[in-house]
Amino acid sequence: MSDEGSKTPSNFIKHIIEEDIKNNKNEGKVQTRFPPEPNGYLHIGHAKSICLNFGVAAEYNGLCNLRFDDTNPSKEESEYVQSIIEDVRWLGFDWAERQYYASDYFEKLYEYAVQLIKEGKAFVCDLSSDEIREYRGTLTEPGRESPFRNRSVEENLDLFERMKNGEFEDGSKTLRAKIDMTSGNINMRDPVFYRIQRATHHRTGDTWCIYPMYDYAHCVSDSIERITHSLCTLEFEDHRPLYDWFLNELDVFHPQQIEFARLNLTYTLMSKRKLLRLVEEGHVNGWDDPRMPTISGLRRRGYTPESIRNFCDRIGVAKADSTVDMALLEYCIREDLNKSAMRVMSVLNPLKVVITNYPENQTDELDAVNNPEDPEAGTRKVPFSKVIYIEKDDFMEDPPKKFFRLAPGREVRLRYAYFITCTDVIKDDQTGESVELHCTYDSETRGGDSSDGRKVKATLHWVSAEHALDVDVRLYNNLFTVENPETGDELTEFINPDSLQVLTSCKVEPALAGASPGSRFQFERLGYFCVDPDSSPDLPVFNRTVTLRDTWAKIKKAQK
Repeated sequence: MSDEGSKTPSNFIKHIIEEDIKNNKNEGKVQTRFPPEPNGYLHIGHAKSICLNFGVAAEYNGLCNLRFDDTNPSKEESEYVQSIIEDVRWLGFDWAERQYYASDYFEKLYEYAVQLIKEGKAFVCDLSSDEIREYRGTLTEPGRESPFRNRSVEENLDLFERMKNGEFEDGSKTLRAKIDMTSGNINMRDPVFYRIQRATHHRTGDTWCIYPMYDYAHCVSDSIERITHSLCTLEFEDHRPLYDWFLNELDVFHPQQIEFARLNLTYTLMSKRKLLRLVEEGHVNGWDDPRMPTISGLRRRGYTPESIRNFCDRIGVAKADSTVDMALLEYCIREDLNKSAMRVMSVLNPLKVVITNYPENQTDELDAVNNPEDPEAGTRKVPFSKVIYIEKDDFMEDPPKKFFRLAPGREVRLRYAYFITCTDVIKDDQTGESVELHCTYDSETRGGDSSDGRKVKATLHWVSAEHALDVDVRLYNNLFTVENPETGDELTEFINPDSLQVLTSCKVEPALAGASPGSRFQFERLGYFCVDPDSSPDLPVFNRTVTLRDTWAKIKKAQK
């Protein structure tokens, strides 16, 4: 990313870094990190942080670490670690051998805590969590000092070691920083930075029964790794004084914490806690459900890493929170797939059409363009036979004035094939529904053009019945019915009951036989689709990535 053409748009963080390099701060080095907590799968909001941290490091010839801030064993799992590694790699970033864990530093973190106790800057407190909250005060009232705040250094050292050795019950004691109970910033009112928690850690097992709190472990881990620019989202702005306090009091290498606005996206949630609830309560089919805003969900839905990186570049980096329209994310995947996805024909709601004057047992091999945006993509052969399928929505027996598709007595074009005219409609005796059409074709219009210059107003996609593949198709829509589902009293209040529609016995052209999971296609006139991992040779399954309707373009046009 150091090439001129690959630079990301300018922003206030880059200005800070450029000024630091100019002043030879940190000897001109740039070292960042992406520090996820392994307590869930990464989502699109994390993608913004990933692109920012890895992007600026590469642009300024620096390095970016992948570090897992794994300080809460009750909520962390190896499954989450592996999913995060896979997601960051899939997005296109590499950290070489620089994969670290806060748990790598547990011994050092303990030693630093002992140092703070020895210097009279930390104490062991016997207040319960409820009592600590009560003593802390409010935004308008100062807190009160713990009755255990003035224990001697010797007593604190003894108690903290006994905490480590497992002599006390969970929650019975904590280690707190001795700062200022009257501070206007509640985070500075003698915060807890070690607690007793008997839980098996995914890496250290049962070696420890005390664990550092995030605010403490995070800044010290940054220091140990000599991170120069610690990039965090805005919710950590009020925690920065505490970040600085720990590093100043320990007198260690001091990274600069810089906050930027987190990504908020319409029609979705960005809380891992709430996303976990969606999974655990069965509202979705796992973390990689294509309706989820997780990176694995987007990947399964058919999004490309290029489209997500482009989306992150487009939204930019700002200091103030805002909400991005889902339409922009959809625009980015359309833009990418328009250039790369092979065009194919498929019929999701089949209506049988018999070409009555087409020869029996004959098959035409017609030329079809694979991608008009890519001259190198070439063409393929599409079989045409006496019986084909079209979309049910492309026929009306009694059409309104502006319906130009197939109707009795009307002529339309079949994509890459012939002009056909509807001559008869076969209906179901019970329901009256049209179940079969009889049409004639004009053999002189092969390829979709008329030699006599006559025009038709509609071109339909189709699939040869004899050669069609039967597939299942999953149509995904927004998981929530409102732009900001956070406004609901309950997580489920705005869940969209129509967020998933499964269509069976859909028809696709034979070019899709054997398509591997993850392969992406444009179903002409219908949208972009990808092959789901659930697919098998006997039953291919396609997920709709996005429709062809570009609402973002309409939004931008309206703004202009």
